[in-house]
Amino acid sequence: MSIATQILRADRLARFGEVWRTEGASRAIGAAFRHSRRIARKEPRLDVRPPEAAPVPEPQPSGPKSFAFTPLWRDLARSDAFHMPAAPAVSRRRRSVAMIGDLNLPQCRKYRVEQLDEVFALAGFDYTFSHYEDIPRCLGILQEATHLLLYRLPEGDLTTMYLYEARRLKLPVLYDIDDPLFSVSAYETYANMDVLPAELKAHFIAEAPGYLAAMNGADAISVSTPGLVAQAEQYTTRPVWMRRNFADSSTLSAGQDARAAVRRSPKEFHVAFASGSNGHEVDFAMINDDIARFLDGGEDRRLMILGNFDVNLLSEPIRNRVTCKPFTSYDGYLRWLASADCAVMPLRDDAFNRAKSAVRVLDAAAAGIPAIIGMIGDLSAPVKHGETGLVLEDGESWLDALETLARDRALCRAMGKAAAETLERDWSACTGQPVIDPEMIQWIRN
Repeated sequence: MSIATQILRADRLARFGEVWRTEGASRAIGAAFRHSRRIARKEPRLDVRPPEAAPVPEPQPSGPKSFAFTPLWRDLARSDAFHMPAAPAVSRRRRSVAMIGDLNLPQCRKYRVEQLDEVFALAGFDYTFSHYEDIPRCLGILQEATHLLLYRLPEGDLTTMYLYEARRLKLPVLYDIDDPLFSVSAYETYANMDVLPAELKAHFIAEAPGYLAAMNGADAISVSTPGLVAQAEQYTTRPVWMRRNFADSSTLSAGQDARAAVRRSPKEFHVAFASGSNGHEVDFAMINDDIARFLDGGEDRRLMILGNFDVNLLSEPIRNRVTCKPFTSYDGYLRWLASADCAVMPLRDDAFNRAKSAVRVLDAAAAGIPAIIGMIGDLSAPVKHGETGLVLEDGESWLDALETLARDRALCRAMGKAAAETLERDWSACTGQPVIDPEMIQWIRN
C-alpha cells in the first residue's frame, strides 16, 4: 500500500474532519502532519488495535431529520406560542448577546470569545457564551438573549438548529470568524499547507462552502483584520465589520507578572520565534539565512523557538544554536517570551496570511519585548516603527534589523518598554478604533 493511500484512507479522512470540526484547524493540521510523517518514516503505531477488535458497524439508512429542539418547537406550535409577537430587542432596553461557537481552541476562545465580555461591558451589554455542542446551555442562553453571535461554525445540523431558533425568537444574528475558512482561493494558495498531502488541502477547500453558508445565514459579519474584511466582502452582501484582537485585562496582568518574574541575561541576546501550529516552518524559511548569519555574528546569540516546529527543517548552523520550548499555559508562554530580547514574525505573502491578526505582536508587547515584522497581515497595526518595534518593507533585511537591536541593548529595552505601555494605553478594551468598528456596537444597540 502506498504512503498516499495509507494517509488518505476513508476512516483517517473522517477522523481528520471530526478533529477539524471539534478541535479546530490548528489541531487537525498538527495531528495530520505528525501522522503523515510517522507513515512516511514507517514508524510503528502507538495505538494498534488487537486482531479481535470489534468490526465497524455497517452504516444504517438515515431517517427523517430531527433536531434536539424539535419537541420544544412542536409543543410551542400546538400551544399557539411558536411565533414571538415582537423581537426582544424591541421590548428590552438592555441588550443581551448570546455567543454560540467553537470553544475548543484556547487562543481562539481567549481572543474571540472570552475577551468580548470586556468590550460588551463597556457598551452596557450583557454577554453569555456556550460551546455549540452544549445543547441545553445553548437553548437556555438563547431564551434570555436579544442577539445571537455565532463564532467559527460551519453549516451543519447544530448551526441550522440555532439559526432556526434565533429566527423563531426574532433575534438579529451576527457571525464572527477570524480565518478565511470560507475562501477556496485563500486555501489554495496558502503556503503553510505545503507540508501536508495535497488531498488534505482539498479536504479543507471542500469545507469552505459550509462556512460561507453559515456566514450568509446571519444578518451581519464580524472579522478580525482589514485583510479579512476585504476577503469576506468578496463572498457576501452582508455588512462586514472589524473586531480586532486586543490585550484584555488578563493579558495585561499576565504580561506584568512575566516582566516582573524574568531577568534577561546581560551576556546573551535571545531571538524568539513563536509557532502556534504546524506549518510555520514555511514562514521561518524566509529568514533562515538571515538568522543563520546573525547567530554566526557572536557566541552570545541564541534562537528560541516556542511551540510547534520541526527543527529538522532548520539549517545545521541554526540547529546548533536553537532552544525549543513547548507551549504550556498562556502565562508560561509569556514568561518564555519575556526572557527573550526580541521576537521575529515573518509571514509568507499569500491570501491566507494577509488576513492574519497581530496576536503574536500583542503577546510580545505584553512580555515587554519589541517585535520585528513584515508588512503582511495586520501585524504592523500595533507597532510604531523605531519606537515599539521594527516594521520591514519588502526587500529590507531581517539581519540588519536584528543587528540594530543586538548592538544597542538600551534601544532594544526601551522599545520593549514602550511596546508594553502602548499596548496598555491603545490596545486594551474599548468600543471604538482600533479595536472595534463603532458600527458593530451601534448595530447591537439599535
